[in-house]
Amino acid sequence: MKKITVLVVDDHPVVRSGLRALLAAAADLRVVGEAADGREAVSIVRGLHPDVVLMDIRMPVMDGLAATAELLGDDDPPRIVMLTTFDLDEAAARAIRQGASGFLLKDADPEFLLAAIRTVHAGSAVIAASATRDLFAHFSDAPAAPVPAAYGELTERERQIFALAARGLSNSEIAAREYLSEATVKTHISRILTKLALRDRVQLVVFAFEHGLA
Repeated sequence: MKKITVLVVDDHPVVRSGLRALLAAAADLRVVGEAADGREAVSIVRGLHPDVVLMDIRMPVMDGLAATAELLGDDDPPRIVMLTTFDLDEAAARAIRQGASGFLLKDADPEFLLAAIRTVHAGSAVIAASATRDLFAHFSDAPAAPVPAAYGELTERERQIFALAARGLSNSEIAAREYLSEATVKTHISRILTKLALRDRVQLVVFAFEHGLA
């Protein structure tokens, strides 16, 4: 079984040590390195190409926001999950807008953190979709941007699914609400993401807020 490779980035050695120990206990995960600041993280990512990066937001030399922006400009960037100590954090909102796959609290339940890494690696990036919505509702004060023409290509059904996903509902919740199978909902979500050129559900939430569709 090919293990999911992870880079741990945090300026506190104790936090890095704790995360490494947690990830080492998971049979399908492997920590390939640690970094104490964003600049070091960028260098290691470009050398080792980890699948997922757990990125602290506030660090010396280069913070997590700057490092995330730089890495996401690469041709084949890793999935990046921001680590924060604050539930509603404006910096986390900025990171997600830049393209991070989501954010986690540093005191998150260990099993939830492990599940989030697996989810992000699988490409679903559904971690904290509802929390992402709350985050943008709290910090998005900018006027809505014009709705792209691509949104007009969605079918009426896809727009309904889009609206529910933008509210942070999971596939199972949407399926129950709309009397659909989860497989059907998953297919709709996949088509929506493709038509709007979005990578995952987190970006869907960001898209909805930025264009006044939430």
